[in-house]
Amino acid sequence: MTQKHTFGERVVVVEHPMVQHKLSLLRDKTTPSKQFRELVRELALFEGYEATRDLPLTDCKVETPLCTAHCKTLQGKKLAIVPILRAGLGMVEGMLELMPAAKVGHLGMYRDETTHEPHEYYAKMPEDIASRDVLVVDPMLATGGSATAALSYLRKQGVKNIKLAVIVAAPEGIQAVLEHDPAVTIFTCAIDDGMNSDCYIMPGLGDAGDRIFGTK
Repeated sequence: MTQKHTFGERVVVVEHPMVQHKLSLLRDKTTPSKQFRELVRELALFEGYEATRDLPLTDCKVETPLCTAHCKTLQGKKLAIVPILRAGLGMVEGMLELMPAAKVGHLGMYRDETTHEPHEYYAKMPEDIASRDVLVVDPMLATGGSATAALSYLRKQGVKNIKLAVIVAAPEGIQAVLEHDPAVTIFTCAIDDGMNSDCYIMPGLGDAGDRIFGTK
């Protein structure tokens, strides 16, 4: 069943049956950390597949054991994956399985528990980040504060092409990102109902970082 939304073409909900099945397991509060990490990795791979659907191809010839085959190959696009620490780290391995040549930057953000505002505490990017297409990854898009801060940071570094991949998104976070950066496309496995008074996504899947790393 297609999840309807009114955000337009810049929001892509990945609705493959396997994605939705794995998302159900991810939401389950009884799912242990090991399985949770594996599910995050697998869902990241599915999202990477969708997010790279528009990569340019060029013609090439390959010698098979029998003859010459006319094929397609990637046109030399340089990619970078930027996880928002710490939960975003859980998505990196799945992305790299699909894009092994991509470089990985790291952007550390923490959310003030009182104001819910993001604060940057760490940033380490590839030297040529400005020339790469960047995929920002974070399992949760709640208020959109961390995501918009990450986008602002990358724009200041000269990055032109950015996509955002999350697993679960709140409508409020989606709206915040779309209003903040008109050129970004968001990929998500689900758009949930909204947030509670503590700015946790409902129904969500809990604190993704805690569940990935087995912390409280």
